[in-house]
Amino acid sequence: MKPTVLLNDFKAQWQCVREDTLKAIDRVGCSGRFILGDEVTHFEQQLAALTGKRYSVGCASGLDAIELGLRILGCQGKPVITTPLSAFATTLAIIRAGGIPIFIDTDRSGLLDLDKVERFVEKNHGTRYFLLPVHLFGHSLDLEHLRRLRERFELTVLEDCAQAIGARNNGTNVGSASETAAISFYPTKNLGCMGDGGAVITDREDFATLARALRNYGQTGNYRHTYLGMDSRLDEIHAAILTDALLPRLVAFTERRREIARYYRSGISSETLEIPPEPDGSQSVCHLFPILVKGDRASFQQHLTAQGIQCAIHYPLLIPDQPALRAQSYTIDGQLKNARLFAQKEVSLPIHPFMSDDDVKRVVVACNSWGKA
Repeated sequence: MKPTVLLNDFKAQWQCVREDTLKAIDRVGCSGRFILGDEVTHFEQQLAALTGKRYSVGCASGLDAIELGLRILGCQGKPVITTPLSAFATTLAIIRAGGIPIFIDTDRSGLLDLDKVERFVEKNHGTRYFLLPVHLFGHSLDLEHLRRLRERFELTVLEDCAQAIGARNNGTNVGSASETAAISFYPTKNLGCMGDGGAVITDREDFATLARALRNYGQTGNYRHTYLGMDSRLDEIHAAILTDALLPRLVAFTERRREIARYYRSGISSETLEIPPEPDGSQSVCHLFPILVKGDRASFQQHLTAQGIQCAIHYPLLIPDQPALRAQSYTIDGQLKNARLFAQKEVSLPIHPFMSDDDVKRVVVACNSWGKA
């Protein structure tokens, strides 16, 4: 029996990065400095260069990165337009930062529909909105459209780049259409550490300075707490591993993801499955590979499992339908038709840099054989 095609293969990743990781851990141990030392500073410099921003500020998670960004921008009590189709952390950060979510439908790619955002803001002219779009699945939203919306309606924009590090739109980096953006280093991410972590990226020195204070109990000096901050620091060990073992491999890992995605797009031909289009101009980093099942989704998942292929659903329950939001204030604009289609029909196929060519072919054959006698 052939081995299971895994959704993520962290054991294979460990064999790839083990030597560099152990050296990084040993260096941190020998330094005697485990929190907010040279390793974090060095990684922040590397990350800023990668993303095309002047500053990056490491923190404890992608959720914290979004919350820090929103707090820096002054989100308290403000309406925040966002997507209903994402990890719950996107909306949780809005609520923790004191914002009020407004959910607007996605487009056919599963990303926030910027045309619908534009119509909503036009219709409600006079209100100052925040906008928190998500570059979902590793795709990039139309960054030029984002800029036009920001300038025309004086929107305050924070881009959620948790799934899209390295993604571009018409050659421009995600995160460039807003004053701040958020990144996640959760292990499943394209640049994922061996634990949890995140970062705020920005071109503004004052924002970076404030983020550094807020992540460290709100301190602006030793035992001087100027702000009501958070305990959200990227550990030295994670920073060292990211710098030595994972960041140098990101380009190669991303290209392998893109190769797999191209093979899926050219090879999956079943009329019972639909591959959502990539957004126009997007140079995706292929964090996930979603397909829509026209028939019974559970039956398709069972079929893949029987063929020795793992799969997942992103995301089976829209954010405004989550029980945790029942006691929260929020607004839904329209019927969320496209988002609900993803929630009801989406299945994510395996896509990671350690898949063999045979693994990829097995996934394609399994998809194309579903429903056939």
